[in-house]
Amino acid sequence: MANAKLGEALRVLGIGDDAVRVYLTLLELAPAPLSAVGSAAGVGGAALSAAYGALVDAGLASAAAEGEDVVAPVPPAAGLEILGRHRAAELDESRITVGSAFESFRRQRLAVDTDHLVEVVTGDAIGLRMRQAWASARRQIRQLDSPPYFPLPEATEDALATLARGVTQRVVYSRESLELPGNLESAIEPCVEAGEQARVLPSVPVKLVIIDEAYALVSLSIKEADVHNTMLVVQPCGLLSALVALFEQAWQNALPFHGHTARPGGLPPSDRRLLWLLAGGASDDVIARELGVSRRTLFRRIQILMARLGASSRFQMALQAQRHGWL
Repeated sequence: MANAKLGEALRVLGIGDDAVRVYLTLLELAPAPLSAVGSAAGVGGAALSAAYGALVDAGLASAAAEGEDVVAPVPPAAGLEILGRHRAAELDESRITVGSAFESFRRQRLAVDTDHLVEVVTGDAIGLRMRQAWASARRQIRQLDSPPYFPLPEATEDALATLARGVTQRVVYSRESLELPGNLESAIEPCVEAGEQARVLPSVPVKLVIIDEAYALVSLSIKEADVHNTMLVVQPCGLLSALVALFEQAWQNALPFHGHTARPGGLPPSDRRLLWLLAGGASDDVIARELGVSRRTLFRRIQILMARLGASSRFQMALQAQRHGWL
């Protein structure tokens, strides 16, 4: 399961299946001859050369020295930065595509069919429509989540009730969602513990909720003023299809927030929460605040976890935590 999670994280960064298998094997055997790594990974010949070349190009593995066949992984910071930028560029391209789709939709249909395809909801009616949306879901809810939030005290209870009915919930949270004081403990973690599938991105392009394949809720929030008082309800049309595609692209680019709801043996809940926050990209100040500790205590706990996992950097700690099933 740990290797599956690591493989998923590498695929999110654009690493192919053969290269993922080679990299996982490399972490276990290196330094070792490339032929031995390929044999253990079940990849050989031209496929092995191509897969290992992709790892070298991504900055994850060393090129074999001339006349030698011994290879090893290398510190991945620079390579991951490049891969992350590529994924961010793809997300920006998706955002532009959705914008263009909406403009095309507006020119062709919105002017003559607004009442049937797009409804504008404002003020207190937003809360009622949001609760109706959660109650109407039958199979799945897909959501891009970010502040500002409409004041809806029952929102977490509605989400938990929907999960209890067997409805799949996939949510991509922005980093701001994790960093909003109290939101992680009161809203995000209870839903994840109840079975919600959560991932995180530095930012999401729009606040969005898609109910089954039936309709979508799109917030027209004013982020700078922390105002969420207008929402679009989009019925099946080209715009809804574009919004679904936008969510799926964001889901592919996002990193898992955390996996198993069961606690791994020997890991205190507070330490696992620390790892979740680190994996979600939260800053040290935010992590210290959420855990209720000082920065000095936080750094000491991180050093203890690194020593326990045999890691010399935070990236290695995250990698080892995934392999141990702690994330």
